[in-house]
Amino acid sequence: MSDRELSAVIQTKDLTVSYGKKTVLDQVSFSAPAYSITAVLGPSGCGKTTLLNCLNALIREQRGARVTGEVLLWGESTKDVPLEELRRRVGMVTQTPTPFPFSIFKNITYAPKYYRTAKRGELDALVREKLEMVGLYEEVSDRLNQSALSLSGGQQQRLCIARALTVEPEVLLLDEPCSALDVKATAKVESTLTALKERYSTVIVTHNIAQAKRIADYAVFLNGGRLVESAPAQQFFENPAEEATRSFLAGAFG
Repeated sequence: MSDRELSAVIQTKDLTVSYGKKTVLDQVSFSAPAYSITAVLGPSGCGKTTLLNCLNALIREQRGARVTGEVLLWGESTKDVPLEELRRRVGMVTQTPTPFPFSIFKNITYAPKYYRTAKRGELDALVREKLEMVGLYEEVSDRLNQSALSLSGGQQQRLCIARALTVEPEVLLLDEPCSALDVKATAKVESTLTALKERYSTVIVTHNIAQAKRIADYAVFLNGGRLVESAPAQQFFENPAEEATRSFLAGAFG
């Protein structure tokens, strides 16, 4: 990786999340390199989604959650960053596509209007730019005023990624964005994410080891709420340091 990529865009230090007596994350410390794709892997229930929810403070809205430790963005604590600002800087795309129930055009322009990051005369160009980034513009250019709910599942997911990019987030979080998609749609999303890393930093939770091998630059393995191993992707997949990682990658559990 270049020096530009090796800078940590987002990281955690001794991050612990518990609900009553149940600990979901236990002193997790990791760094996601900038302008790269970091894949978070692990068996079901290991804390992957909880980790993602901590990175843009969605965890603060969950009743009963107790959080200790730190989340840092470019080395600065996010603890005192207003939620609205943090959500703009650290965007999220969920597992199930969630287009707003209005037109494709309005979906893409919603956040720039809300945050006032684009002038009215710039919106047409912005819509085209972001849809082109996710390979969707040619597919929908003749129906921008139609409901986004008319799109296929794969198109809806790429629309949600484009929508998240309209306010130029510093980090894009994705929670198993391809779990409900077919092979063709998954390939398009993966191609989109690979192209976007030239401009954006991505942290993706995925249950799909093969997908992580295809697109990740860096990998993080959680098990039982603990960080077992984190390393550059080639090292992680070809020569993991921990026996638990080797067992997981071999399919012994998941």
